[in-house]
Amino acid sequence: MPQQDQQPRLWTKSFLALTISSLLLFLNLQMLLASFPAYVKDEFHVGDMMVSLVTSIFAITAIATRFLTAMLMRKVHRNVLLYIGLGIAAFITCIYVLADSIGSLLLMRVGYGVGFGMASTIVPTLVSQIIPSRRMGEGIGYFGLSTSLAMSIGPMIGLNVMKASGFGMLATIGTVTLLLSFPILLLSRAIPPSPQKLRSSNGEVSNTGSPSKPPFNKKLLFPAFLNVLLAVTYGGLLSFIALFGESMHLEQVGLFFLFNAITIIVIRPISGKLFDRRGPAAVLIPAVLCVIASLTVLSFATTMPMLIVSALLYGLGFGAIQPTLQAWMLRSSTQAQYGMANSMFYNSTDLGVAAGAFILGAISAVSDYAVMYRYAAGFMVLFLVVFVAVQMQSRAMRETVVS
Repeated sequence: MPQQDQQPRLWTKSFLALTISSLLLFLNLQMLLASFPAYVKDEFHVGDMMVSLVTSIFAITAIATRFLTAMLMRKVHRNVLLYIGLGIAAFITCIYVLADSIGSLLLMRVGYGVGFGMASTIVPTLVSQIIPSRRMGEGIGYFGLSTSLAMSIGPMIGLNVMKASGFGMLATIGTVTLLLSFPILLLSRAIPPSPQKLRSSNGEVSNTGSPSKPPFNKKLLFPAFLNVLLAVTYGGLLSFIALFGESMHLEQVGLFFLFNAITIIVIRPISGKLFDRRGPAAVLIPAVLCVIASLTVLSFATTMPMLIVSALLYGLGFGAIQPTLQAWMLRSSTQAQYGMANSMFYNSTDLGVAAGAFILGAISAVSDYAVMYRYAAGFMVLFLVVFVAVQMQSRAMRETVVS
């Protein structure tokens, strides 16, 4: 009986330590990512397409690194890979200020993509292996809160520090933030001692992987595609919200991310439990409508109240969609495929961010930022149409089988 009570336990020491480390890792990323466009324009005097390349080249490198990391995890101890990844990311963050040309900055972004790609593959894989399977939606909801919080408050912190103290101070704060994850992971002993075995919360040791590569799971492709569409909109926000604020004379545009964080905190636990009980459709359809409304309001925003309304709606939608897609991918996988599922989830996020920065940057170059955000809303309309169509097709096929 006691064993049954302990089995579904979620809030373990390892879960907390890994969640906090994920928050610090993504906070480091997001604080600088939102500030790079303005910094690159002011420092190197380049156009919107080159600004978007600073985001895109990092994301592409992180994607490639995740594939390599997934292979290395079967041969190299995960402690080693994780600390190397964190160390590279911290080192590159520290030396950003030494870039004396756009070429050297792009090279540093490649290096940062390598470090971030390694760390962001290993941490969520470890977390997904210690979450009880019947609480996967709830567990990923809480763990994913670290990512969404970082994506919300990180840009706000970065933009404010950049405005008050410059990029050098921002790089220093980003470095210290990432270095804090080292004592947290070491003191908590959150990382399992073996790359093939993981001790569960009830004290049992279970196999979580094997030297052989698990078969590819085709069920991951559809939610990954939907995640790309969502991330396109976020890439447009990260890359151009500061420049949009300047064009609209909105001095406190960083508040978008603060109010975005408020609704994310509220919706994350609710959406995770709803997914566990009702499945993805009950969460995704209303959440997508919130994102479409948010981007539409943002495209017409000329005052701070309109910006805040847009931020609150985006937080509701984004905060519900992202963990739902990740939990959906994990629930569709075996435990041996968790690394593959997490890698595909974060790769699809980075691919969407890179595509969003590039495609929406090209749109803004021939129109303006307001029009660009209306096109971003169009990507979510496509999300909704495709999702509903696939759901209806799946339901029709099930009814045919039953009859």
